[in-house]
Amino acid sequence: MKIKRFFDLTLSLIFILIFTPLFFMIFIIILIEIKGSAFHYSKRIGKNNKIFKMIKFKTMKDNTPDVATHLLENPGEYITKSGKFLRRTSLDELPQLFSIFSGKMSFVGPRPALYNQQDLINLRNKKNIHSLLPGLTGYAQINGRDNLSIEEKVLYDEYYLKNYSFSLDIKIILLTFLKLFKNKDVHH
Repeated sequence: MKIKRFFDLTLSLIFILIFTPLFFMIFIIILIEIKGSAFHYSKRIGKNNKIFKMIKFKTMKDNTPDVATHLLENPGEYITKSGKFLRRTSLDELPQLFSIFSGKMSFVGPRPALYNQQDLINLRNKKNIHSLLPGLTGYAQINGRDNLSIEEKVLYDEYYLKNYSFSLDIKIILLTFLKLFKNKDVHH
């Protein structure tokens, strides 16, 4: 775990420095479009079920209900113009590098559940998945992401918990980049 933290700390700092110009460009585009904060903070479940505020670039309008996007009746009506592109390319996730740097998240782990996704939280608690630091990407993301049911996501999270290794983390990170370039398994 010390190697994992060192890797997270070092790589997040490198990526923050590399992506600083992109951060500013996205920040300005969002501010021009929506007139307000360019960031969205959502209450998420962290390690040992501690709630933390996860930062993302804002892609949804201010009147959006505080639920997972797949639970919205018509998600398209809430997503901003720039938000469509940011979500499709996962660029809205870039600010999570700061959560990784601060130790609230890791590059690889189960995606952090929203504080009100009780069905997902309960299933993860039964499998002891809450003992893991949540990740920017995870085993479920490379195996179907938005195409998976909650039960399937938890099975992939459990596999990661039981089979964790540094080489598995590297494999997940590389496959995540491959999926991003193919724009696969992203629905909203």
